[in-house]
Amino acid sequence: MSCERAFQPELEGCPVVVLSNNDGCVVARSNESKALGVPMGTPYFKVKYLVDKGKLVVRSSNYTLYGDLSARVMSLLAEVAPKLEVYSIDEAFMNMDGVRKEDLTGLCRDLIRKIRRWTGIPVSIGIAESKTLAKVANHFAKKYKGYKGVCMIDTPEKMNKALSLTPIRDVWGIGWRGAPKLEAAGVKNALDFVSRPSEWVRERMGIMGVRTWSELQGIRMVEDEKDEKRKSICTSRSFANMITKFDDLAQRVSDFAGKCAEKLRKDGTAAGTVGVFIHTNRFREDLAQYYPNACVKLDVPANSTPEIVGAALRAMKMVFRQGFEYKRAGVIVTDIVDADSIQQTLFGFDSGARDRDDRISRVMDMVNTSGKNVLHLGTQRSGHYADGIRREFCSGLYTTSWDELIEVK
Repeated sequence: MSCERAFQPELEGCPVVVLSNNDGCVVARSNESKALGVPMGTPYFKVKYLVDKGKLVVRSSNYTLYGDLSARVMSLLAEVAPKLEVYSIDEAFMNMDGVRKEDLTGLCRDLIRKIRRWTGIPVSIGIAESKTLAKVANHFAKKYKGYKGVCMIDTPEKMNKALSLTPIRDVWGIGWRGAPKLEAAGVKNALDFVSRPSEWVRERMGIMGVRTWSELQGIRMVEDEKDEKRKSICTSRSFANMITKFDDLAQRVSDFAGKCAEKLRKDGTAAGTVGVFIHTNRFREDLAQYYPNACVKLDVPANSTPEIVGAALRAMKMVFRQGFEYKRAGVIVTDIVDADSIQQTLFGFDSGARDRDDRISRVMDMVNTSGKNVLHLGTQRSGHYADGIRREFCSGLYTTSWDELIEVK
């Protein structure tokens, strides 16, 4: 939302929502749209009447813009933090060990002003001894203007007050999934939760619940997760129009498999299993439904584009059936290991072909740094992967495309 408003100041104060791929459902809401009663996940067609009446503004997801602005914000955070963990596209944890406590609030407010001035993105910062408690503090920094963007929880009194005002379903690590069980037991807010004995928490929520319980009291239990390797990688997408032909669907599956291979190489890992799923449109009850999936086990874990794409196409051939209209497909790679620790097999492995495929993949990575898919396999589509996606309300690529720079008149 902030990325959209940074280049479209006329959206300030207006109810705005951002839609998912193919302009399907609401995935982000401004405070004004929340006040209007627009629920998260609402299909666009259900709020279209508000758009038609001029009461709501919609924007298609513009991941290129969001990713670029996120990278700029994170680079500014990294200039200040001794250690930075980028948790998601719009969230990071700054380890400020070594910085004097009395300097933290002023330093963070200066950082907020700098980020707003240099990128146009508003930022709020919560300060506490643990990550979970810092997220509680951040909620207050964002909600109440009196904090001027920075809230520090540094005393037992502040902690108890903040926890008493935090609904249990808003606690990181509990959320809407874990909240009903706790609410049924009389735990309405975070203070109720930490007031229970650790044994009570462990019995109902296991070790992860105890970890959250400790974190809310300022005891560090969640370590830096930045360097943990992913256990699986999935690339999937719904299509703007349903697909019936094998070759057309194979191109999409090849694109997704290629993206998975690229992510594996970026992580320095390789996958031992490649899975594919293809789905019909579950909302079209008038059409025949089919939701198959299949996996191919590789003799040796791989991360090259030719190998991963080839395995994905073999899996797709196992389940594709004529006569269905496919709306969604995806590729999932699992059994992930470090690329440096791959153990070769004695039989059935061509090291020469593996070396060739690895060289091809390295060249593709170098050429495709712009993300435009300039160099691709014959089974993949040329151009950007986003073609064919409905993005009727998409804003411009203001920071990454010379053709879409803002013009000052």
